[in-house]
Amino acid sequence: MDKQPDHEGAQRFGGEFGPVRSANTTGVSLSTFKTLVWVSNIGGLLLVVFALEFLFVEQKFGMGLGFLIAGVIVALFPSNYEIRGMDDDVQAEGEPSKPESIYIQMNK
Repeated sequence: MDKQPDHEGAQRFGGEFGPVRSANTTGVSLSTFKTLVWVSNIGGLLLVVFALEFLFVEQKFGMGLGFLIAGVIVALFPSNYEIRGMDDDVQAEGEPSKPESIYIQMNK
């Protein structure tokens, strides 16, 4: 009774997740990725500060552990995104490849 969908690509938020990116997911730009990293690092750090507060000052182990786990998850979130433009570049006709261009520059 389970019907498989007709599509092959990811259909959830952040279709960039996972080791294989389908043709219809585009990734995120480098500036967006940098923003995600900064926001998640600051958010994760803030949650870890709350965790330390609950663990050592308030003596509430459950809340402290919860905030600590949440902080780690938030800090690792952007690592799931693929940055657009980081693929192998398609070379224009007549343009030397990277190793060739380095060799040409060194032997000038």
